Amino acid sequence: MSDRTHEEEVSPGAEPDAPLAAGPEPPVQAGHTSLRTGHASLRTGHAARAKSAALRTAAIHHYVEQHGAEQNTSWKTAHAARVSAQALAVLSESAPDPAADSRCARNAAAAAAQAAQMARLHDGDSEPAATACRAALKASQAAATAAGRDALGADETLNVAADEAEADAVAAAEHAGWMQQGRRLPETPTGLRSPELMSMMHF
Repeated sequence: MSDRTHEEEVSPGAEPDAPLAAGPEPPVQAGHTSLRTGHASLRTGHAARAKSAALRTAAIHHYVEQHGAEQNTSWKTAHAARVSAQALAVLSESAPDPAADSRCARNAAAAAAQAAQMARLHDGDSEPAATACRAALKASQAAATAAGRDALGADETLNVAADEAEADAVAAAEHAGWMQQGRRLPETPTGLRSPELMSMMHF
């Protein structure tokens, strides 16, 4: 058996075995990151609009109760307040999704419009009430358009239009005396959220 060492057996000019290089790192999924960022940014707008509509609905319900509305009027505004609170709760519990988030904002605005119609009936022929009701209906329509099949909550122009309509509805509701900035309102219970109800509301 040869007494030569391992080093002596290496052919002249041959390089020692180099350590295995690490494989290439997986590429960053830039598209996915950008998509998540975009969804989160869109959620901010939809969530703010849904919260505004829910607060507006709760304020209207509080208003008609404090002013001795008929039982049917009070019941309908209470129902609208629950629906808008449910919409806001569903939005906050789910992952950002422009289509789903815009539907929640749409449902909150629709509930606010229903409450506004009840408040107008309660106030009679008051011009501020009529103006506030029209503004609420316009906000509901704008939110529905932003959440529609063509936009799915991702159209910036339609989202801005819905935001502006919601701001107008808030201003009109304040002018009608239905709500006041900074007023603390009782928490609105969301009630039972069954799968059937969620399906009916397109959540």
